[in-house]
Amino acid sequence: MDNDIQILVVEDDGDIQELMCHHLEKEGFHTIRVSDGESALDYVRSEQVDLILLDLNLPKVSGLDVLKTIRYTYQMNTHIIIASARTDESDIITALELGADNYLPKPFSPKVLVANVKALLRRSHEHNIKKIEKQANQIEAGPLSIDLLRYEVTCGGEVISLSATEFSLLAFLASFPGRVFTRNQIISKLKGDDYPVTQRSIDVQIASLRKKLKEAGELINTVWGIGYSFQDKM
Repeated sequence: MDNDIQILVVEDDGDIQELMCHHLEKEGFHTIRVSDGESALDYVRSEQVDLILLDLNLPKVSGLDVLKTIRYTYQMNTHIIIASARTDESDIITALELGADNYLPKPFSPKVLVANVKALLRRSHEHNIKKIEKQANQIEAGPLSIDLLRYEVTCGGEVISLSATEFSLLAFLASFPGRVFTRNQIISKLKGDDYPVTQRSIDVQIASLRKKLKEAGELINTVWGIGYSFQDKM
């Protein structure tokens, strides 16, 4: 397990805190220990943590108030698992509604604790990877969304019907916002150096593309005497 993962253990019972930290550290996690809600809030305000294990019955500031402050005042998305002896359904529902990722009723085995931590971090990692992959395969510009895998363009949620050449032209320009390309550079990129097409054909394709994109066609700029560029904002 990545030993760069920082876990804040907020627990006022010293024996339970020691047991939790011992088993987490055996798995390679780095733990930070605090024993009251006020110290927990002070720490997350100044330091980065990946996950918080939070008791509810805490001195100074209650666990629910810590949770509420992190989610609504600090507006942090840090993963939070409640580890509490309070097992009333109302406590569990309240904690989850306030933004807890999971709720572990005490007593729980150290293996269950570690398994929950690993599962939450794994889901988060997989989500981040998917998000990065999606961003790499999708271009957003003004009202336009260009899906490079599905070869689909939408404008304000409406699918725009483009030819294969029009799509390639738009995707190419949108991949380099602000950069100016000559007509020859565009032809070379889309068709290859030896493709028998005139510079005038690029102008025709651009005109057709702008017409189909309607107002969003303004994102494609004509750079007089040179070629075309794409701006990612209207």
